[in-house]
Amino acid sequence: MKPLIILTGPTAAGKTELSLRLAKSVGGEIISADSMQVYRKMNIGTAKIMPEQMQGIKHYLIDCLSPEEEFNVVLFQKMAKEAMEEIYKAGHIPIITGGTGFYIQSVLYDIDFSGNETADNGSEAEMNDKMSLSPQLSKRDDLREYLSDIAKDQGADILFQKLKQIDPESAESIHPNNVKRVIRALEYFYQTGQKISEHNRTQSQKNSPYNYAYFVLNDDRKLLYSRIDERVEEMFKQGLEGEVKSLIDSGLTRDSVSMQGIGYKEMFGYFDGEYDLERAKYLIKLDTRHFAKRQLTWFKREKDVCWLNLDEYGHSKDKLLEAMLEILREKNIVQQ
Repeated sequence: MKPLIILTGPTAAGKTELSLRLAKSVGGEIISADSMQVYRKMNIGTAKIMPEQMQGIKHYLIDCLSPEEEFNVVLFQKMAKEAMEEIYKAGHIPIITGGTGFYIQSVLYDIDFSGNETADNGSEAEMNDKMSLSPQLSKRDDLREYLSDIAKDQGADILFQKLKQIDPESAESIHPNNVKRVIRALEYFYQTGQKISEHNRTQSQKNSPYNYAYFVLNDDRKLLYSRIDERVEEMFKQGLEGEVKSLIDSGLTRDSVSMQGIGYKEMFGYFDGEYDLERAKYLIKLDTRHFAKRQLTWFKREKDVCWLNLDEYGHSKDKLLEAMLEILREKNIVQQ
């Protein structure tokens, strides 16, 4: 089996620096598993690594799409697999780095998303029973439009509450404001009669086609939250307000997929005069902490994970790296 290294963890845990050191040590190249760093012109709010910071390590899935384009797990899987083939051909090891757990899972277990595009017999009855939908809504595009209209006319929360009823596990891992992901989960249920969380769990139980090591970098919760607050403050010093204003001036709106990211969606209320800049800053910090908590919940459910708790290594990146290399040698991912 081909080798694969995963380095993930909650936001602000220190993945970027460690991934660079790891890549240098094992002859690796890095694939970003981040739902926002794929977008061009979105640098500050995504804490994106810049070319001058890459230390000669080749990175993939960074600055690939325009902010007007949609990015999702299906597209990520396709692009990541293409990047991995290129890395293998060059004789290197792919290192998937980032905090989007479902993206990582989609590649690690080669999850099949084809079921999302099909409807089983009887799904129309499920729809009518659960949402009192029109019987004409049998096509996937019609259903998506219908759910989108509900969100616009009645508010996104009504869809999220419905998701909590039919698929609590998915609702736990999806932010209420991430309307597109909520709609995707509802679509899957109404068209197949199966919870998308159950589908994903089944897929994740498959054996991985790779010889892999799955590292999760973590730290004390208080220290993590403190670094999150410091990072947000630094983003504003670097010009986050101007970055978001420029994106809005280019035509992006609250509904744009790229603007659903933390650090961007909270700024619309500020620009619309709903609250001041300090409130926007507070909301970004709060949402980032909540996101970090959801990330940890996700990783705790994953199997065969190697937890790297920074406090157990005295916050020494040298000790962390050596521990990772030892595990990689034990798994025969790198040479003894």
